[in-house]
Amino acid sequence: MLETYLDDALQPSLPVLPYDDRATEWHAEERARLTGEGRTPAFVDGQIAAVAAVHQLAVVTLDPSHFRPFEGLKIEEIPLTIR
Repeated sequence: MLETYLDDALQPSLPVLPYDDRATEWHAEERARLTGEGRTPAFVDGQIAAVAAVHQLAVVTLDPSHFRPFEGLKIEEIPLTIR
């Protein structure tokens, strides 16, 4: 029932972007770079960053510190006033 609702009501207005080959390559390069610097990021943060980066989108987050190490990534922090 929930899956049907999500498919019917939300999916048309909230597209899900794939973690595809372009995102995988971006993620691998950034993860290797950061790991080489001794700053291994959480894998899932890298996946989120990669999908956003290859689609030229910003990551919107409450805590931008998870995403700042990634080069070339646009980040939008949600202000405290609307949390």
